[in-house]
Amino acid sequence: MDNKKIHLSVIIPAYKEAGRIGDTLKKIDEYLRSQKYTYEIIVVNDGSPDKTAEEVSQVLPEIKNLRLIDNKKNRGKGFVTRQGMLEAKGEFCVFMDADNSTTINHIEKMWPEFDKGREVVIGSRDIKGADIAVSQPWWRIILGNIFNLIVQIVSGLRGIWDTQCGFKGFTAKSVEDIFPKCKIDRFAFDVEILVLAKKMGYEIKEVPVRWINDTTSTVGFKNMVKMLIDVFHIRKNLVLKKYDDK
Repeated sequence: MDNKKIHLSVIIPAYKEAGRIGDTLKKIDEYLRSQKYTYEIIVVNDGSPDKTAEEVSQVLPEIKNLRLIDNKKNRGKGFVTRQGMLEAKGEFCVFMDADNSTTINHIEKMWPEFDKGREVVIGSRDIKGADIAVSQPWWRIILGNIFNLIVQIVSGLRGIWDTQCGFKGFTAKSVEDIFPKCKIDRFAFDVEILVLAKKMGYEIKEVPVRWINDTTSTVGFKNMVKMLIDVFHIRKNLVLKKYDDK
């Protein structure tokens, strides 16, 4: 494996996922084993207080090309996603959620876009063709729409209604250009990635996904407030040219 070029890297940030990370990894492995290209799977544990790392370690012997980056301290989803993406060796890299809310086979919708020369392809739950298998509560839908509208206005990501879908794909070149410049360690990291992609001239192509809502999610109003604060920090960083090359 070390002497071969890796075609696809799959990065999975994980925090308190002991109850389902094993099942998610087995499903990813089942799909990737049937493909003709080379791949790797990287799980980045975000200092989970549960047995997330232990669960991943248990399946290491049976899952091909699986790696674990085990952080002992909680740094935030943005930090560990960035860490995994920069550690990846694939020609193409996709990060996805540990709860498998959008399954790995959605990469099939991204390949045609990469073949056209696009370098940033993201999953969306808000464009034609998307399928919300298990919907969110009405109040979270309203909050999400308000949040997305503010994000578009503040960040300049006009027309992108779903910045937060946890299924995003990149070429190795775009990873190398974008991720070293990222500064946001927590929830608004998705917005920062897309802002930087746009700033660098990358076209952001959305593809529809099938998404299953995590009914156990604790992301609520307080988290959205924190995300919005980070979005304003991103705007401030743009104005102060903190993302520019020195």
